[in-house]
Amino acid sequence: MLSQVYRCGFQSFNQQLLPWVQSTGLSRSHRVQPSAIRHVRSWSNIPFITVPLSRAHGKSFAHRSELRHAKRIVVKLGSAVVTRGDECGLALGRLASIVEQVSVLQNQGREMMLVTSGAVAFGKQRLRHEILLSQSVRQALHSGQNQLKEMAIPVLEARACAAAGQSGLMALYEAMFTQYSICAAQILVTNLDFHDEQKRRNLNGTLHELLRMNIVPIVNTNDAVVPPAEPNSDLQGVISVKDNDSLAARLAVEMKTDLLIVLSDVEGLFDSPPGSDDAKLIDIFYPGDQQSVTFGTKSRVGMGGMEAKVKAALWALQGGTSVVIANGTHPKVSGHVITDIVEGKKVGTFFSEVKPAGPTVEQQGEMARSGGRALATLEPEQRAEIIHHLADLLTDQRDEILLANKKDLEEAEGKGRLAAPLLKRLSLSTSKLNSLAIGLRQIAASSQESVGRVLRRTRIANNLELEQVTVPIGVLLVIFESRPDCLPQVAALAIASGNGLLLKGGKEAAHSNRILHLLTQEALSIHGVKEAVQLVNTREEVEDLCRLDKLIDLIIPRGSSQLVRDIQKAAKGIPVMGHSEGICHMYVDSEASVDKITRLVRDSKCEYPAACNALETLLIHRDLLRTPLFDQIIDMLRVEQVKIHAGPKFASYLTFSPSEVKSLRTEYGDLEICIEVVDSVQEAIDHIHKYGSSHTDVIVTENEKTAEFFLQHVDSACVFWNASTRFSDGYRFGLGAEVGISTSRIHARGPVGLEGLLTTKWLLRGQDHVVSDFSEHGSLKYLHENLPIPQRNTN
Repeated sequence: MLSQVYRCGFQSFNQQLLPWVQSTGLSRSHRVQPSAIRHVRSWSNIPFITVPLSRAHGKSFAHRSELRHAKRIVVKLGSAVVTRGDECGLALGRLASIVEQVSVLQNQGREMMLVTSGAVAFGKQRLRHEILLSQSVRQALHSGQNQLKEMAIPVLEARACAAAGQSGLMALYEAMFTQYSICAAQILVTNLDFHDEQKRRNLNGTLHELLRMNIVPIVNTNDAVVPPAEPNSDLQGVISVKDNDSLAARLAVEMKTDLLIVLSDVEGLFDSPPGSDDAKLIDIFYPGDQQSVTFGTKSRVGMGGMEAKVKAALWALQGGTSVVIANGTHPKVSGHVITDIVEGKKVGTFFSEVKPAGPTVEQQGEMARSGGRALATLEPEQRAEIIHHLADLLTDQRDEILLANKKDLEEAEGKGRLAAPLLKRLSLSTSKLNSLAIGLRQIAASSQESVGRVLRRTRIANNLELEQVTVPIGVLLVIFESRPDCLPQVAALAIASGNGLLLKGGKEAAHSNRILHLLTQEALSIHGVKEAVQLVNTREEVEDLCRLDKLIDLIIPRGSSQLVRDIQKAAKGIPVMGHSEGICHMYVDSEASVDKITRLVRDSKCEYPAACNALETLLIHRDLLRTPLFDQIIDMLRVEQVKIHAGPKFASYLTFSPSEVKSLRTEYGDLEICIEVVDSVQEAIDHIHKYGSSHTDVIVTENEKTAEFFLQHVDSACVFWNASTRFSDGYRFGLGAEVGISTSRIHARGPVGLEGLLTTKWLLRGQDHVVSDFSEHGSLKYLHENLPIPQRNTN
């Protein structure tokens, strides 16, 4: 198709391009009416935000999260982004995706500018086609035959390619932007244009006028006439336009833009050449860090390399423009890389002039890893001593902890941002701290036989023995909301199991978390492993933390079902332990005890309705309707001010029923409950499997056979008989504490205590054993004998 473009004008080009554009998903259905350009909210499949877009220019953004306030943005597309792998022609699909993202941001009210490469590649494709066509015609006329010989293509001069490709490249951009009711305009510049004051003023005025008219300027160096770049030709304090990197930086500063996005074919800036064994992506780069970076060779196409990009980025940063260098070619991210950057997500390398006071989260992850390994090598008694010391600190420093917690409560109440159940979770008290200390001492006692415990011993052959032993998982990331008491619980479990720990608490508990973490590190210091537990205080978004798959081995969310779902969705390559919902059921059998039922329902629903193990759905056997037992349940719920929602079958039995439930799969987290009627224990089990969350489910009956049937057939993490759902808790199970309740079916299920934070490794001890000795004609035979497991001395 593109070969036909070269012989047609812009109108014909548009006609050729539209079928392809429509096939990529950029159809007319995506177009925005001009009158609605400033009010678009959902015309694209790329999510975006509505933000205040105004700030005084002069100082770059200090943090990624501030990038969402950028109004004027320059996007620089490197040659490797725009061109195909064979360097002849454009990567059309990738380019269409970039145009869509730029259009999304433009229609949010931002002022977008493009600095693009690609003219040389587009022209090279066109000239190669013309040369091949010309050679084939001449050869056919000369030989008189249709059979063509192999033709050689001469080396094409870059300026000629640029001259041939500029018009086609601009026509392509124009056709793509038209699909979003956006007009684009081309501007070609050279280095000399920036040295002539009058030309600079003209360029500045033209760009401002285009932006005022909601037009996207597309800027490129005029490669058809530009002279070769002179080395070290920068003027004092001014960057010389040698390539599109320096052009983008110069343009960004001249136009006082808020953000410059430089897209290349690498993830960002690495501390050593990408692909080398120890290369690490630099999340935030600060002026003066150049000496810590080893630059490699430049990309396969284009004039600049990473060193040129960094130089241009630092110059733009000095001029007050924030800069991000990111990958614009990766198929998994290129479709949203620009919008992700503007939304403040951790993509590529962010250039900042403001260094954080503490370590980065990557550094904290590495400290937790090394600290955890040191923790795992301690004797069990030493780990227990750390936990005992932490328990003592919780009671000794009670006043300081409660004072910090009071600040959190006052700030939360003043801002009115927390509901009553979350305020209750946020609150600490003397009794809570005492209970925490008791739980920590239980963990210390149980930690004596945790790490290094032998689970299996096998004699493979004479003098060849195999052991399976328990070891820590590695580095845990625990994300929790409004629950400062979670911090010492989880820290104690991590210490007992020898795991490194990253903690990310909610900002509503910042004061409480800070002092509890300081006390935890004080306890760890008695054996020199202070860095094993880290509290993330930076502005890291949860989604960004979930991408640190090289630093984190397991994520454990503690909070609302929405938080858990968000983390499960965001986690890339990292297992998530937890449950997204706590829809707990209680089935009241026809043979239930009148004396037991009201106590069990009251405790399960009313004792702490915000807990994940609180009762949400009450299943009543049909024979109990209109009986004194049923009346007692209803009366008790009314006294406790529990709002009742009727299930469909329950509503059908009543003349005047409570409000019918909107969904039978609802976690209320408050004084609300759903009541439904079932005909049998089997129907109750079927209901639980269909609408439950595999958390905790209970049967109330005096019939042991019915109870055992329920216990064996309900497929949930916790299944109880004549006991409150609230017993589903690590402390109440005697685990000391829990990191959460898991409804997963792999590794750990139910309340997860110390055992759930361990995995295993295999130790094989031999004496010059090789596998070939055990072959058919070898001298040795496998024995595979089970050996007794030695008992560890815990005294």
